[in-house]
Amino acid sequence: MAAVDTETLIDAWRRLLTGSGKSWVLFEHGTCVVLEEPEGPLDERATEILREFGPVHVGGPAGDFRVLELKNDVGWLVTGHHPDVVTFVALDESEDPSHLAVGMHGRSKRDQDGRELHVIHVEDARPPAS
Repeated sequence: MAAVDTETLIDAWRRLLTGSGKSWVLFEHGTCVVLEEPEGPLDERATEILREFGPVHVGGPAGDFRVLELKNDVGWLVTGHHPDVVTFVALDESEDPSHLAVGMHGRSKRDQDGRELHVIHVEDARPPAS
């Protein structure tokens, strides 16, 4: 399994969220927190959300996931129990392209991000203050 470099992750999320008008914060292992109605420092708000909803607890909602295939063979998105927390898995990250294998891999990346909480990028789509 290959790790995805920071620039590739940022580019992937920019393409995925272009035109959405939403602010987002990206963590080291590919988990993105999309902030619907952000207030205050985006990195702090996203870190609060991921601290609570990132770590995996098997046997409960934190262990659940859903896999969404992206167009153009870019990879997958793995969702969890918070609608605004999503993890990107690139095509070359999983040797097994089954939804179970990809989902487990994405869930483990979300778990890492939820425990380490290392922000690598903030995209602020809020209108400038007047």
